[in-house]
Amino acid sequence: MGMSGPSRDGGMMADINVTPFVDVMLVLLIIFMVTAPMMTTGVALELPRAEAPALGADEDQLVLSITGDEKYYLGKNEFPIDELKLKLAAIAKENPDRQVFVRADGTLAYEKVLQLLALAQNAGVGKVGLVTQPGPVSGGLGEGMGEAP
Repeated sequence: MGMSGPSRDGGMMADINVTPFVDVMLVLLIIFMVTAPMMTTGVALELPRAEAPALGADEDQLVLSITGDEKYYLGKNEFPIDELKLKLAAIAKENPDRQVFVRADGTLAYEKVLQLLALAQNAGVGKVGLVTQPGPVSGGLGEGMGEAP
């Protein structure tokens, strides 16, 4: 079971020593296992792609809305934020696969929209989509930004 030297006829041994290769692979596996969870940060969302066609209007869609003056609506009914948490938790418990669409006023601070998304996620809603208005974007991405050096 020990290491063997050159063969009887004076030639070199043709076996490959795979131990260093296995050691390197195990180290790489450990590195990927440690760093992979760090790669998924932020609020988990299932956002539609920009090129995707519009979704068909379904009367059973659950729409969560926030107005510019921070009034919260579930469907067409207005709710205070504390009651909204309870309603979303009850809906998520009843049907965990239910998708919720979030509509937010364009003048609203991004922080408020993110808080609403976090509220839905903390209530147990697994699928969240953002609703946008189709058409050209005013003040589009990249305007006023210089090229990277």
